[in-house]
Amino acid sequence: MKFSSQLQSATLLKRYKRFLVDLRTNDNEEFTVHCANTGKMTGCADSGFKAYYSTSDNKKRKYAHSLELTENNQGHLICVNTGVANKVAYEAIEENRIEELAGYDEIKSEIKYGHENSRIDILLSSDDKPDCYVEVKSVTLLEQGQGYFPDAQTVRGQKHLRELIHIKKQGQRAVLLFIVMHDGIESVQAAAHIDKKYAQLLAEARGEGVEIYAYKAQITPTEVKVIKQVSVLNT
Repeated sequence: MKFSSQLQSATLLKRYKRFLVDLRTNDNEEFTVHCANTGKMTGCADSGFKAYYSTSDNKKRKYAHSLELTENNQGHLICVNTGVANKVAYEAIEENRIEELAGYDEIKSEIKYGHENSRIDILLSSDDKPDCYVEVKSVTLLEQGQGYFPDAQTVRGQKHLRELIHIKKQGQRAVLLFIVMHDGIESVQAAAHIDKKYAQLLAEARGEGVEIYAYKAQITPTEVKVIKQVSVLNT
């Protein structure tokens, strides 16, 4: 996935009110950008980090700029715009770069499904096989060398796991796809120390036959794309 506009760089000052981040340019100009991330962004938005932001030509937006990437003190690039993960996953599936999800005739996104009023991120279908429901999650939390999901308690994420379990019991394919959006992460594990219920549901989902995969993205200021599969560890 290529960014639609050229990203500019600045220094991150602080994040606040969940969706706002203050930046400072090299010319010491300070300004506020929108941040499309509902998580805690632990280790992803510290003061002093390098930040990359995009600019929209939509005049109706209150904040013209959006935070896309940060760079931590170890030089790791992190994609903090969680909406990018869905686009990256969709593109990778279209281009058959995720082997387990290849071979379907049709791909759709944001389709209503389930028994808890949900929308599936990606729905794959063919006449000769069961439908495949793919829930995509962006992984950016790195602690002591290990990647974790989620980075905050997620009632919504718990609901998605219940929906996948239900879909699997109905005879369809159910897939949880972690997209690793942090250069420093090489494996993914449920963050039981942050959301014990999510970790329990993930273990239950695995036991019920929900397929769980993790793929790492290569991140640059011009493009984000899936490059390899990484391990999903048991909690």
